[in-house]
Amino acid sequence: MKKLLTFLLLAFTASLFAQNLTDDDLENIVCKEAEAHDHFFQPPLVANPLTDNYDLKYYRFEWYIDPAYYFIEGKATVYFETLADNFSEINFDFSSQLAIDSIRYHGQDVASTADGNYLLSVQLPAALPAGALDSLTIAYSGAPPSSGFGSFIQSEHNGIPSLWTLSEPYGSQDWWPCKNGLDDKIDSIDIIITTPSAYRAASNGSLVQEAAVGSDKIYHWKHRYPIAPYLVAIGVTNYAQYTDNVPLSNGTNLPMLNYVYPENLPDAQIGTGNLVQVLQFYDSLFVTYPFFEEKYGHAQFGWGGGMEHQTMSFVTSYGWSLLSHELAHQWFGDMVTCGSWEDIWLNEGFATYLEGLTRERFPSQVQTQWYDWKLSKINSVISQPGGSVLVDDTTSVNRIFSGRLSYSKGAYLLQMLRWKLGSDDFFGGLRNYLNERQFDYAKTPSLQAHLEAKSGQDLTEYFQDWFAGQGFPSYQVVWEQSSAGTVYLQLNQTTSHPSVGFFEMPVPVLLKGFGVDSLVRLEHTQNGELFSVDIPFTVNSAQFDPDLWLLSANNTVQEGELVATRDVFAEGNLFLFPNPASDWVQVFFENSKFQGELNWHIVNALGQETKAGSLERDGRTIDISTLSPGLYRLVLADRNGETTVRSFVKK
Repeated sequence: MKKLLTFLLLAFTASLFAQNLTDDDLENIVCKEAEAHDHFFQPPLVANPLTDNYDLKYYRFEWYIDPAYYFIEGKATVYFETLADNFSEINFDFSSQLAIDSIRYHGQDVASTADGNYLLSVQLPAALPAGALDSLTIAYSGAPPSSGFGSFIQSEHNGIPSLWTLSEPYGSQDWWPCKNGLDDKIDSIDIIITTPSAYRAASNGSLVQEAAVGSDKIYHWKHRYPIAPYLVAIGVTNYAQYTDNVPLSNGTNLPMLNYVYPENLPDAQIGTGNLVQVLQFYDSLFVTYPFFEEKYGHAQFGWGGGMEHQTMSFVTSYGWSLLSHELAHQWFGDMVTCGSWEDIWLNEGFATYLEGLTRERFPSQVQTQWYDWKLSKINSVISQPGGSVLVDDTTSVNRIFSGRLSYSKGAYLLQMLRWKLGSDDFFGGLRNYLNERQFDYAKTPSLQAHLEAKSGQDLTEYFQDWFAGQGFPSYQVVWEQSSAGTVYLQLNQTTSHPSVGFFEMPVPVLLKGFGVDSLVRLEHTQNGELFSVDIPFTVNSAQFDPDLWLLSANNTVQEGELVATRDVFAEGNLFLFPNPASDWVQVFFENSKFQGELNWHIVNALGQETKAGSLERDGRTIDISTLSPGLYRLVLADRNGETTVRSFVKK
């Protein structure tokens, strides 16, 4: 890649001569992002197999933009590497509404054809072998169509013309020839914009040239990191400019370059000033800011939200929520990009959760506190009984960018993983995921694999339930304390959607006494499961999930008579629960003479052994789902030879 980049740079050198938001406004922004497609959306070409036979290496864009006019004129020079032999035609996703002025290949014009609305096919004069590096230049002009969230928009602010782009998810093909899928990042780009001198042009990467040419100005932006096509962006208007400096953990003094509508400059300076500490927080929590050799920044645009264009987020205003959310995407969405729109939560769920973490980290500087933020996300998800984080219709922009599912439920999937794995393994696994997938695409199994490797836990069922499954659980807790101080808790669960019969999760319950309390963690693996915990004080109340670790609704907690229920089946200090039982039975001990691990055998009414195994003395669940209905005896023996027998009924 370094040799290629040097060649490209040499070739290029030779060829050149609103108002501030409150914390609560992010919910409205998400809604606008999800609804904005209604006017613009056209059914997209999700992935074009005709573009699979080459790899994008480099683009040089040279455009003339006057924001007073809805028009683009210029050329795109693309360097590509062939992936197949007999490569005689190269295909691009590109709107047929734009006029092709010329296509130059090795100094000569070549032919092209347009097929349908979004396919440009360029015929090469001779076939290329696999592994060939080559280039061509497409000159074009016209008024682009506008799909998705707008893709190419001309508007005004304060009476001044403004032109900007927003290509997520499928809009790149509206205004430049590209590969529109989530499978090939461009290794590097140069963007050269000529515009009337009254305006500034914002884009990705570092600004390496700002030069006057007659009544125009040229802005040359250079970006030397891999970039997904939908993250390429431009914004042109009469921006005011200023820079915040951000010291990073690796010693870099990162420029945060801000292009702002002049009428919003005071609010912008406050908002980006506050963001400095947030960028440092993300930088220390995960990995160094991914594009530290260039910049981070903002360009204001005339849309109802924000867009995480790589190294320069486009924002409508400068509140804490919006800026923190778009900044988080530089790690989750830009450096590591979802490899399918089915997995958009890897972008939006993460950015939403990180914005929430700033409320945990900076409680004195936010209006909505961490607890209230979590409660708002729960309320968003439980407002409807179904819906998966996995996007089940990628032809719908509304479904992809569902605020309830991709944003809020995706964020809570992460909150619950943090509780399930512990913060050390959770954040450590995320750092490993970022490092392994850096500047590449990723899908959910990749994240799962890194979290499993770090924690040692199998997360297959978790992702089946919470990522692919729909809905959420409701818990019913009944508790009672025995005279010996042991607290017994029975935990039942119902689910809001039939796609998941049971959500297996550790459940936090806070047991309270007079001036003292204890948080217990119940590893809930079966419905109706009974738990016993030794508590050294008199418990007078219990609270379900006081810190909102779990996504759940309509939970109940009540004191009951579990000890009386237990005593019906207990013989001495060992009991089985439930009895009769359907799929499992739990073995519990109270002040037991048994020591250490126990071996057990299940014997049927004919005296035949049907199952055997071992368990620890603190109580374990035995699977009896394969047994036929009838009466059985459970025979237990400890390492000292002490034995006991308990009978139970299999329903």
